Amino acid sequence: MATKIRRSTNAKQVIRFKRKKRIRAILEGDVGRPRMSVFRSNKHLYIQLVDDAKGHTLVAASTNEDELRDKVKDTLDGAKTLGSLLAKRALAKNISTVVFDRSGYLYHGRVKALADAAREGGLKF
Repeated sequence: MATKIRRSTNAKQVIRFKRKKRIRAILEGDVGRPRMSVFRSNKHLYIQLVDDAKGHTLVAASTNEDELRDKVKDTLDGAKTLGSLLAKRALAKNISTVVFDRSGYLYHGRVKALADAAREGGLKF
């Protein structure tokens, strides 16, 4: 089945959506081990821990939050700060293991920095 392409979707996005679909066919989060989903826009990073069985977000963090908006930019340093913040919030809710969902993005740059900082903060994946 072919993927329906909108006019605003460019070739790189189509490739990422196909990659994301393949990844999500394998990964699934639950209460004991939620899915750590990453979204990367041009200006901000968004990350959340999702319980796929119920469809609930357990913990979320982004560079667009009030406390981080002025301090953190969408750079490697911002990704590291965001990863450690999410790890701190997850550990406060007794979540220590997660399934990492890179959402079709390559494991490189900001996505890798975010994952490494979350690991250093105490999350296991």
